[in-house]
Amino acid sequence: MSVYTTEIASEVIASDNPIHQRLLKAYYLSLDYIFGDLLEIGCGEGRGVELLAPKAGSYTGIDKISSVIEKLQTKYPDADFHSMIIPPLNGLEEKSYDVVVSFQVIEHIRDDLGYLKEIYRVLKPGGLALITTPNIKMSLSRNPWHIREYRSDELFNLAKRVFSNVEMLGIAGNDKVMGYYEENRKSVNRIMRWDVFNLQYRLPASLLKIPYELLNRLNRNKLESGNTGLVSEIHHTDYSLSRYADTSLDLFCIMRK
Repeated sequence: MSVYTTEIASEVIASDNPIHQRLLKAYYLSLDYIFGDLLEIGCGEGRGVELLAPKAGSYTGIDKISSVIEKLQTKYPDADFHSMIIPPLNGLEEKSYDVVVSFQVIEHIRDDLGYLKEIYRVLKPGGLALITTPNIKMSLSRNPWHIREYRSDELFNLAKRVFSNVEMLGIAGNDKVMGYYEENRKSVNRIMRWDVFNLQYRLPASLLKIPYELLNRLNRNKLESGNTGLVSEIHHTDYSLSRYADTSLDLFCIMRK
């Protein structure tokens, strides 16, 4: 059984392609930073394992869904996988990893400061961590799966409470990507016109997850069928690392111990 939803984009669902490629870009951008013992927090169904593991001396992946972790361990027997709810990083020794990557995870963590402290704890001296998260300035609606989203200065200031060396970058899109973003924005705004009481921000997240999933999937399918190939043509090379985090789609934070 797949865990894919509109929140966990699929590489095999056509309408998810722009989001899948955007998430995949973080792994390509991280390749130049990978060395030694690598920990991935929130590995999901293994979107980046084949890219990252060959660059590392060892690869450890953790995620909360035990059935997914079992499949990954079978598929990648040379890697090490653990299922756990974080934070803390139970069973992982301090100063064990040279690099930690954690993409699109922190927005799901209630204790975000504790999450960063745990990353710091398991990093070796001189190690580094890479995290990505959506830039709230570019979000089109409330995402009920997210505890919070961040501006670049908010994430930077949070990271500085734990790491002395923090660099805030972003993942941006070219004209093709931003064309899709604009079409998506218009479509979401048409849907949001029905929310005259602003319920997306008033109702508990638990009540919004099912309608969010249904409307988001409907919207993505509509964009895929109606925009003459743009959805299928977007590739990870249409995204790039940007020094302008504020206007990027995702924040890309580099933290060094």
